Amino acid sequence: MTAVEFNYKLLGLQKNLKYFAYTLTSNYEDAQDLVQETFLKALTNREKFTANTNLKAWTFTIMKNTFINNYRQNVRNNTILDKTDDLYYLNLSKESSEGLPDSDYSLKEIQNTISKISPDQRKPFEMYNNGYKYKEIAESLNLSIGTVKSRIFFTRKKLMEALRDNK
Repeated sequence: MTAVEFNYKLLGLQKNLKYFAYTLTSNYEDAQDLVQETFLKALTNREKFTANTNLKAWTFTIMKNTFINNYRQNVRNNTILDKTDDLYYLNLSKESSEGLPDSDYSLKEIQNTISKISPDQRKPFEMYNNGYKYKEIAESLNLSIGTVKSRIFFTRKKLMEALRDNK
């Protein structure tokens, strides 16, 4: 297959490649970039294409592999490696709103509101917020899992209503 024929057939796949790229990325600009990168790789590796085989499958494979490699690279770039002795960076809260002027409630307000809830409702809620699983809470308080779930749900609901009223 000559270079001109290869280029012509490759351009004929552009609509299909755009559609496939959009299904992978769910973003128009990223899909356009992926199509362009696929064209570049296909053109630079034209000599690796075997004549009389499926060009569409070959280019779709290039696109899929490019997408996967880009995704893996993005994950790797967004991963924080904390090599400090005390894992300072991993333990640093990224979403701490303490001291921010736009936080709606202070920690004291929330704790005061929680303390006003009856102990039989409050205890499962506090245990759940401290990381206990439903089963562990149920065993510790000698309750059924359904009771634990409902108490946590209703306590959360009461807390939201109380905080909404205080606003």
